Amino acid sequence: MVPNAENNLRKTWWMPLVCFGLAFALTKTDLLRLAEARTLDWRTKYRQYFQPAPDPRIVIALFDDYTEANVAPWPVDRAWHGQLNKFLTAEKAAVVTWDVIFDSRYKGQGDDDMARETQRAIAAGTRIVVGAVPGRTVAANEPAAADPTQRLTRIEGDLSALEQQTYAMLPFPEMRAAGWWGSVDVPHDADGFIREIPLIARVGANYYPSLSLQTLMVYLQVPAAHVRVVPGEAIYLPTPNRTWRIPIDSRGHFLLNYRYDLVGQRPDFPTYSYVELLVKINNHRFEKIPGAPKPPDLAGKIVFIGGTVTGKADAGPTPLNRSSPRVLVHANALNNMLTGDYIQRAPDALVWGLALLFAYAGIIGLAHRSVFHLIGGTVLGAVGYCALAVLLWMYGSWWLPAVGPLLGFTGLRSLIISQRIREEQRIRQQIKSMFGTYVSPRLVERLILVGQPPQLGGIEAEITAYFSDIQDFSSLSEKLPAPRLVSLMNEYLTGCTDLIHAEGGTLDKYVGDEVVVMFGAPLPVADHAYRACLAALRVQARLGELRAKWSREGEKWPPAVAAMRTRIGLNTGRCVIGNMGSSTRFNYTMMGNDVNLAARLESAAKRLGVHTLCSEATQNACHQQGGSRLVFRPLGRIVVKGRSTAVSVSELVGHQDGLSDATREGLDHFARGLACYQSRDWTGARSEFERSAALEPNVPGRDPGITGNPSLLYLEWVAEHSRQAPPADWDGVYVLAEK
Repeated sequence: MVPNAENNLRKTWWMPLVCFGLAFALTKTDLLRLAEARTLDWRTKYRQYFQPAPDPRIVIALFDDYTEANVAPWPVDRAWHGQLNKFLTAEKAAVVTWDVIFDSRYKGQGDDDMARETQRAIAAGTRIVVGAVPGRTVAANEPAAADPTQRLTRIEGDLSALEQQTYAMLPFPEMRAAGWWGSVDVPHDADGFIREIPLIARVGANYYPSLSLQTLMVYLQVPAAHVRVVPGEAIYLPTPNRTWRIPIDSRGHFLLNYRYDLVGQRPDFPTYSYVELLVKINNHRFEKIPGAPKPPDLAGKIVFIGGTVTGKADAGPTPLNRSSPRVLVHANALNNMLTGDYIQRAPDALVWGLALLFAYAGIIGLAHRSVFHLIGGTVLGAVGYCALAVLLWMYGSWWLPAVGPLLGFTGLRSLIISQRIREEQRIRQQIKSMFGTYVSPRLVERLILVGQPPQLGGIEAEITAYFSDIQDFSSLSEKLPAPRLVSLMNEYLTGCTDLIHAEGGTLDKYVGDEVVVMFGAPLPVADHAYRACLAALRVQARLGELRAKWSREGEKWPPAVAAMRTRIGLNTGRCVIGNMGSSTRFNYTMMGNDVNLAARLESAAKRLGVHTLCSEATQNACHQQGGSRLVFRPLGRIVVKGRSTAVSVSELVGHQDGLSDATREGLDHFARGLACYQSRDWTGARSEFERSAALEPNVPGRDPGITGNPSLLYLEWVAEHSRQAPPADWDGVYVLAEK
């Protein structure tokens, strides 16, 4: 495990347990149960566009407004219902299920007709099932032993949770004797929606099937005595080919996988008007009117009949509609049973176990990420989980809980993000405290974005080291009282530091008048050598502006101030950079042989008569990074104090487009003079160096603070070698005897 991940896990291991544990506990409350049910309703609405067709054996017939206008106001004389039973029998329907209560309170002349036609239908092979309602304040009418509807007797297990009613409103006696009945009781959830129905009705000490279960039993020809009921498990219906298993909870309730609601989406139940079936079957089969439209094919079908008359409809809110005919609830329940399309609940142990697993994986995987990435990961995680829940519901009827896990996930991510924000604020303050005075604000912001706190230790990287020192600072400091010296140095150092920061340099330290800077750290900078050279040129130019300003201030400053010069040494190479010191106090600095060389080059600049001296490594890197925009003057090879290996050095002269013609001509003469010098042509060298000396930009006696220049130095060396020739193995290297 990476250090960041291990550290993050050590700090946050308790968060998933607390957040998901609390979320799991809240899912047991009525409020979250209802919220979870609503999310399943939304998934159900979306699923309509992708679901398969219902079982083709189910057909819906509705007593609608058109029927009421063309037959009679609801409730109609039951002779009409008897006539429809007769017609549906003629079309060889397997089962006709009425979601209607034919109780004795509305007994009329048509009751005998309906009972008679029901008996004839059953004799012809079409079974008739009608509705009953437990729980009404009407004395229970016990079915006679000869009635087709019989009690469920094979009830096993714990029965205490089964809902019990004292009364029941049953069909009128003639209808009970002719056909079957089932409970149409459809309870609502707390929000009024219908999402589950009881398949077992407990009236007194007896148990009876619901309308949909009775329809299935009649269709499969399974007698009540063979039906086995295990509350909390399932209802079992044995047939010669298989045993049908219908899952129920401990209350005997069946969770509806509600799919079809006549809401204009396809596929859906084939649905016909009550009067449409009457007219088409009568005209085609009984009246045999030529050209009469054929009725729908109802052979072997299960026909559900219900009412949708405006103001009189037996309707209620379902997952797909605010007002669905109740007959569709029973039809959907039967469709679930016939097709085995049951809701599969994802086990709690699996859901919450995986939630914890992914939570810890997220803590480890996103340990080093920023708050922005954490927020993005939170959004993607929530969206991904919701998409998974929708897909599982669409293509497998798997109910993956959404509210609880998302609540736990959101709470967890909120805690982690809050902690990360606090941590980043702490790191931000640490970085600002450590680097705020050393590097530019822009670089500080980049360090903060990286989000790594400062810590003890270093890394090896290529940088360009920058050392500068004020020429003859000791004598200058003797001429000024301490307060004025501090004021002078503050003005000088402020100008230098601002320019260094502007080029992306990092201040290492001030040592009196010495300024130590690194380019390319703490964050990598591709063109660090070029930026270091630019900074050196800008510092020299700024010091020129300050000299002019101090000169204008007259007697405020001694002449030495107006002549103040600074020397700069630059070297590029691999160094160790980082926080060095003790565990309680450390500084961000650089160490290494190439750092020491930069310091020695700053000292060597005085002996070579230049103000900005670069190693060959810096010059080459600058050409690679900045092209030919800067001009260098090769000064030969030297061995600095403390080293045994010679290094080629150059003076950083200026910008290519800022040099005068005289300076360019002087550089050409110097280059030819150096070539002559290295080939021992002292006469040629003297001639070229004399010409370059006349064109030097800095001349002693003319320019304040100038004590020499490269042309004068090489003329001195030429004179020495002319008087006394160097040994045969002389290679042109000059060895510095002092720092």
